[in-house]
Amino acid sequence: MHITSLSASPSERSRSAWLTQFALTRLEGRASHHHDILIRALPAAELLAADVREPAIAAAVLAVEQADLVVVSTPIYKAAYSGLLKVFLDLLPPDALRGKLVLPLATGGSPAHVLALDYALKPVLSALGARHVLDSVFATDAQLRRHDAGGYVPEPDLIARLDRALAPLASFTPHTRPQPESALSC
Repeated sequence: MHITSLSASPSERSRSAWLTQFALTRLEGRASHHHDILIRALPAAELLAADVREPAIAAAVLAVEQADLVVVSTPIYKAAYSGLLKVFLDLLPPDALRGKLVLPLATGGSPAHVLALDYALKPVLSALGARHVLDSVFATDAQLRRHDAGGYVPEPDLIARLDRALAPLASFTPHTRPQPESALSC
């Protein structure tokens, strides 16, 4: 499985970037290729100008196109995903996520922001062709407490929700796309 992760936090010490890396550790051994894209590390002027010819941006777009699974993580600001993520998603071709599995991850200060995944992020993912969206995982700051040695400590409930979201990947092969559980019950 080829995994591409998009971390869309402007902060170096980010809960959403940490959550992405934690999710990837839960997938250890399943990835044949992995690309971790820190959108904040892409050249800013070229990103804002939508210059897809710039080598780092072209490589990031190609990594999304080649992925079987795209992990999209973002902090929630003012009831929406980060502007960094919006700028990057706008660079992608219209069907860039068609035929791919997508795992949306988000962090925010309180549970009041959880709906931003359904009302702000998922419509954009759908517009990019995503039809196989795994269960979203939202974590509040309280569910990811800072650790004195660096990093964060996830609450058990958060780990359980992440594992449930990743469960459909257990049956993944490049020729089959596991359906999210909600689609299976229809």
